[in-house]
Amino acid sequence: MGRHRDHLVEGIDPHLSVEEHRPAQKSDARPVLLLHGFASSSKLNWHDSGWVRALTDAGRRVITVDLPGHGSSASPEERDAYAPSRIRADLLQLLLDYQVSPLDESKPSSGVDIIGYSLGSRLAWEFGATQPELVHRMVLGGPGTADPLADFDLPAAQQHLTDGTPIDDASTAGLLRMARLVPSHDVFALLTMVEAIKGEPFNAAEAVPHMPLLLVAGDKDDRATTMPELAALSPRAETVWLPGRTHTNAVTSRAFKTAAIEFLNG
Repeated sequence: MGRHRDHLVEGIDPHLSVEEHRPAQKSDARPVLLLHGFASSSKLNWHDSGWVRALTDAGRRVITVDLPGHGSSASPEERDAYAPSRIRADLLQLLLDYQVSPLDESKPSSGVDIIGYSLGSRLAWEFGATQPELVHRMVLGGPGTADPLADFDLPAAQQHLTDGTPIDDASTAGLLRMARLVPSHDVFALLTMVEAIKGEPFNAAEAVPHMPLLLVAGDKDDRATTMPELAALSPRAETVWLPGRTHTNAVTSRAFKTAAIEFLNG
């Protein structure tokens, strides 16, 4: 594990925590970047659920990053550090620092594949649309056209943290509960991220990635009901529904891992 300090894009240094995991045997396969969800971390999203091991066992070099205010990354005070556009710029620099080269058909190790979950899927969608020269394929978990963080009732959440006033909006209450579930989370940093995201709400149709996409969600996932509409925006998107899985537990599905690895190897 290490802080990503090699280079800076414009503005403040977000001090992202990055890990690189290599397969036991030398492999020429392109690397995979993993992007976790809101109020999660690389450990919770990818390590504890077995993704890193499954991918390295499949011969992939894996790069994980904790988003600002999450996991082992710093919690900057500046709101701009949490903006999706800024995070995408930091991810671009991160990949360049980890020697990810532009796609070249003659070099199977070139470019990068991306697996994102929830907020990570939103970031991956926009990154793939803006960096097509780098991204080969993407797997998006728990995705949709809606943006629950953009609709988050920030004043109600702040009031609740101040004096316990109940939150009327069920989605906001659920997201805040999730943010407070892990003791190490900096809840105020996560609310700063919500504020930044509200300033850049997700508009999937505005920029559509053109590489092959696999969209995966549990069929009990209330946050992924618009996944078919998201898939319809791309002529190269496939969808997989995981029976009985929700937004919370779909990421632990063995079927999800199997489908993702097979798709990325396609």
